[in-house]
Amino acid sequence: MKFVIDSAIPYLQGVLEPYAQVVYLPGREIGAADVRDADALIVRTRTRCDASLLSGSRVRMIATATIGFDHIDLPWCAAQGIEVTTAAGCNARGVLQWVAAVLEALSRHQGWTPKQKTLGIIGVGHVGSLVKSYAELWGFRVLCCDPPREERERCGFLPLEEVARKADLVTFHTPLDATTRHMGNKTLLRQMKPDAVVINSSRGEVVDNEALYASGHPCVLDVWENEPDLHPGLLERALLATPHIAGYSQQGKANAAAMSIAALARRFALPLDGWYPSEVTPSAPCPISWERLGSTIRDAYDIEAESRRLKSHPEDFETLRDHYAYRKEYF
Repeated sequence: MKFVIDSAIPYLQGVLEPYAQVVYLPGREIGAADVRDADALIVRTRTRCDASLLSGSRVRMIATATIGFDHIDLPWCAAQGIEVTTAAGCNARGVLQWVAAVLEALSRHQGWTPKQKTLGIIGVGHVGSLVKSYAELWGFRVLCCDPPREERERCGFLPLEEVARKADLVTFHTPLDATTRHMGNKTLLRQMKPDAVVINSSRGEVVDNEALYASGHPCVLDVWENEPDLHPGLLERALLATPHIAGYSQQGKANAAAMSIAALARRFALPLDGWYPSEVTPSAPCPISWERLGSTIRDAYDIEAESRRLKSHPEDFETLRDHYAYRKEYF
């Protein structure tokens, strides 16, 4: 057997070698010749998995160590009998802590408390549900929008336009698909309060970057259209800017690696059931007060220093991302 793995995915070196030939390559450099005789791939968003990469190969499984799957042509893979698995939920708590760092920094610099603000959450899945729970604990008024969940479950979530009109901060936590591409468009942005903050840590294309820039809205962005070529005006105006690392915690990356290994172990009958990186301690979720958050978050994660690095050297976007010092989850 042969497995091709994105070399930027941590914790995997040596795990599969006893059972297969393993080739590690930078995600952007994985090409058709590399995968032609491969049985499975473990990738990130930087590898576009479609006919141009996979046609004529013997690949039977793609495990993406990401929550998103917009880099994979799912209909084409299904038609070819290629199984696709994701690491959905793997980094939800890491993204939660990125959002917490954002909210704490904004409150400190803008001089408000959670009780004075309405937080709109667009997408209430793995990440959005955590943000909702903690934001309510901290005292925010929380408004949620998730049309697919509302249709299935009748949760009482609000229409997108209503959340946009009423929220002081709007944070996006949706997958990228045909229904969410440019969800944050010119029309929606016009319905928001002029000083409402747009926060996006989902996918860059969920918010129309040109429309966001033209709107004048303050923003906090972890994801960008056309990465790694960032919109220079948005980068300059962003209150905080980070290089697509919101979910880059030790535990999030370990979870993604473990979920990818579990998928391959199941498909290829490998004796790796229950594998988890020995060097990582799994997170121990717990509530945290707004006061304790304010006194601890900057020691755990200095988002302002990270923003200054990206703003000073946007050309280092991929380097900052690929050589990131993973944060430890602490709540």
